[in-house]
Amino acid sequence: MTLEDVRAVLEAAARVEPACELALRIAAVTGARRAEIAALRWSDLRGDRLTIDSSVAVRRDPDRPGKPELIDAPTKTANSRPVTLDQATIVMIETQRSERDVVSEYMFSIDAGPPNPDRIGWWWQRARDLAGIDTAWRLHDLRHWSATTAITSGHDVRTVAGRLGHANAAMTLRVYAHAVEAADEALAASLAGALGDEP
Repeated sequence: MTLEDVRAVLEAAARVEPACELALRIAAVTGARRAEIAALRWSDLRGDRLTIDSSVAVRRDPDRPGKPELIDAPTKTANSRPVTLDQATIVMIETQRSERDVVSEYMFSIDAGPPNPDRIGWWWQRARDLAGIDTAWRLHDLRHWSATTAITSGHDVRTVAGRLGHANAAMTLRVYAHAVEAADEALAASLAGALGDEP
């Protein structure tokens, strides 16, 4: 996914509804998974830090089709991770909070309980279609875009791993080896330039 794709889908998300734009922006700037975004509460933001410490699990009861039970559960790795947010994302959260916190403690719920992660998925599909980007792109690809962009921008893999909630940097290295290789090529050119060699 390119930066232009991400910008286009965020612009389209704003036309779907403000909560959609916020959810997809959080996905892009934090690398959070869909179920983690669904579990976000207003109280998870303190200053410029957003704590990602739970996810919404969906339990389907065959005796009650169409009525899934939504459970606030641990994250995939059962870890809590604080991530620093940019000012624009903080302003978006605070704006939404002033309008929606009377509805729910959850940022993206339409009632008192946690929202179904499928709501976030539906928002993604709608924004992607409105943006006209390739329909092969999934919401999870915003997570990949976030990690790849961070690594190729020169941020260390350990920091990126922590932001993504990976148990260790080795996992991040395995998943994002292509980004690490691209960053290493840029580093080689920088070092050669520092020695006065032509890039």
